[in-house]
Amino acid sequence: MPGFRSLPAVNELANELEAPHALAVRAARATIEERRHELREGATDDPDLIGRARERVARATRPSLRRVLNATGVIVHTNLGRAPLAAAARDAVSRAAQGYSTLEWDADTGSRGSRHDHVEALLTEVTGAEAALAVNNCAAAVLLAAAALAGPGHEIVVSRGQLVEIGGGFRIPDVVAQAGATLKEVGTTNRTRRADYAGALSERTGAILRAHPSNFRQLGFVQEVEIEELCELGVPVIDDVGSGNLAEDLQVLADEPPVRRSVKAGAALVCFSGDQLLGGPQAGLMVGTQTAVAAAKQHPLARALRLDKLSLAALEATLRLYRNQGRDLIPSLQMLTLDDAMLQARAEKLAHNLGEVVESTAKVGGGALPLLELPGPVVAIPGDAEALAARLRANDPPIVGRIQDGRLLLDPRTLADDEIELVRAALG
Repeated sequence: MPGFRSLPAVNELANELEAPHALAVRAARATIEERRHELREGATDDPDLIGRARERVARATRPSLRRVLNATGVIVHTNLGRAPLAAAARDAVSRAAQGYSTLEWDADTGSRGSRHDHVEALLTEVTGAEAALAVNNCAAAVLLAAAALAGPGHEIVVSRGQLVEIGGGFRIPDVVAQAGATLKEVGTTNRTRRADYAGALSERTGAILRAHPSNFRQLGFVQEVEIEELCELGVPVIDDVGSGNLAEDLQVLADEPPVRRSVKAGAALVCFSGDQLLGGPQAGLMVGTQTAVAAAKQHPLARALRLDKLSLAALEATLRLYRNQGRDLIPSLQMLTLDDAMLQARAEKLAHNLGEVVESTAKVGGGALPLLELPGPVVAIPGDAEALAARLRANDPPIVGRIQDGRLLLDPRTLADDEIELVRAALG
């Protein structure tokens, strides 16, 4: 019967592992200690300790942040990193990561430059704004906007219907409080009128904040004030439009507020996301008037919330696609607008000898377009759905589908063409 005396020495087990010595010793020691615990608990089996130790080495050397194949049908999947980057953006990140860069250096003059310059001109060109600034996410953009235009001693006027919570506990009242301003609520949960805003304005008013309820919609007896009317009230307006709709000509995005509309209306600052419908990296984008953007740039929070060089590289490349009519190369927009024939062909290719093509619906995700459903074919894989899902998660790279009505469904909408074969191989 195997027992404590049968356990190998740490170095003996470590020598069986093809790994750096320190890593091999740690894996061997942990494996042996685990076996000792099992023996104390009365275990009588004869396990493969070398195999266990090798698995520990593999887990230790495998990156925690790694590629995933998204077969859920959720296009902007928050847990899976939101929008996948276009090839041009991926290439830009690679170039910026290879060594030093012109992050804050002007090659023409040889003097110090500004990191903001890499995307400001592009942002103003594609939105029509006077000035622009990029920070590390949309929540940061709203916080910085509130702090820069209002701050201590001032009030920010918000409709009660827009005191929303989105994401992992991001609440508009908390943002206003962190900015140091006083929240002034107007209207009711379902109806707010222009007169409500007008009656709340005073010498203490720093700004009006309009917050787009990204992840829900109110239906029925509702009323809100349009951005054009808010901008006529004579105080700065911060417009948080959420997902970043720069493709307002696409019918599928008709329910998302266009950035250009808010800029044209005269909003002081328009805040939106870089990694949702825009299809770029995680970023919070602010566009608006020269005066308002300058105030945001000069605020102490701007440094704490600034964007890093890799995200700036990806954002610049993504914005260039919008400017140069290359928008159709952005993966998230491709997925939103895939035609039926392409989806059917992908589904049939994925399903061949593996499953059945059935009809289902995909979602946009990421808090965008919560009511929009995208009908299309998916592949139902026969067998124990939970066991199949676990098997696919253990694949390298992991594959994530969705379980519905007791079946594992794989949605080709969110799989690139070259990923179809990888999924097939994992199920083969």
